[in-house]
Amino acid sequence: MSDSQRWLLLIGVLALGWVLYLLGPVLTPFVVAAFLAYLGDPLVDRLEALKISRTLSVVTVFATLTLSGLLLMVFLVPILEQQLQTLISNLPLAIEWAQQWLLPKLLASPLFNDSSFDSEAIRRVVVGHWQELAGAMSEVIRRVTISGQVLLAWLLDAVLVPVVTFYLLRDWDLLVAHVRQLLPRRYEPVVVKLVGECDEVLAGFLRGQLMVMLALGIIYTIGLWLVGLNLAFSIGVMAGLVSFVPYLGFVVGITIAGVAVIVQFQDPIYLAYVAAVFVSAELIQGFVLSPWLVGERIGLHPVTVIFAVLAGGQLFGFVGVLLGLPVAAVIVVLLRHSRDIYFKSDLYTP
Repeated sequence: MSDSQRWLLLIGVLALGWVLYLLGPVLTPFVVAAFLAYLGDPLVDRLEALKISRTLSVVTVFATLTLSGLLLMVFLVPILEQQLQTLISNLPLAIEWAQQWLLPKLLASPLFNDSSFDSEAIRRVVVGHWQELAGAMSEVIRRVTISGQVLLAWLLDAVLVPVVTFYLLRDWDLLVAHVRQLLPRRYEPVVVKLVGECDEVLAGFLRGQLMVMLALGIIYTIGLWLVGLNLAFSIGVMAGLVSFVPYLGFVVGITIAGVAVIVQFQDPIYLAYVAAVFVSAELIQGFVLSPWLVGERIGLHPVTVIFAVLAGGQLFGFVGVLLGLPVAAVIVVLLRHSRDIYFKSDLYTP
């Protein structure tokens, strides 16, 4: 490859990145659809191996996934609504407990009795900012509720994602073949090998992490149910879902569950029970679930996952969050091959 070709390739890559950055706000449904098509393609390929046509295989997989999602929503929504009502009904008791027990304890503590500590000033500041925050949240909710543009965008995404997913899933193998055909013949074997390794890393991580999320959701739910928390199911499901980012499920789950047990029981001892549930789940994940379901062979360290998600979100918003892990998988594979090339080079060998 000549110097002019290298510069042309670099300019093309930079131009493509800039265009994707500009189109970030409208790319979300297409990225989501591509991600769903990527997950569903192996199932379609298995049905094709049974001598079923590609279109019929796609329709079968698409209908199964759609029906499963609808049934899950029908099952989850009533439970979540019931638990939310339970939380709201317990709020007066929690407020009364805070006023009669928690607040006197805090005011009697050495911190509030310190002469240099102006508790009344702190109270005024908290109340003032709380009122400002409440007013701001009310304004946001009002604007979102009455904004026809936001509602239209949500409806458009809700319709666009399934349609684009269906067509991408149907033509996935054809699109891959076209892209492969465009590759320079000299580099085609190497590129195909690298893409195959990237696919192996990413697919292994996604399959394993989804299983970890499911297992953690079940553990969280059962543990909080044994504690007696009314919101065990809601918090367990939510903590399991956000466990896609390492340690985020632990932080979010233990925080919300801690608030929920105080609201329900008004007894600090239940905080210890909640902490025991989440610490036990974290130990099970670290020593059993992750090594068994994800494994070290995929090469995506938890720190890499956290950085990829945060960096993608910072650069490209929600689209960046979705693209962070695929890009990280590609970078890990490229770095692995660069390391092998370096070890064989004259720069490394004596």
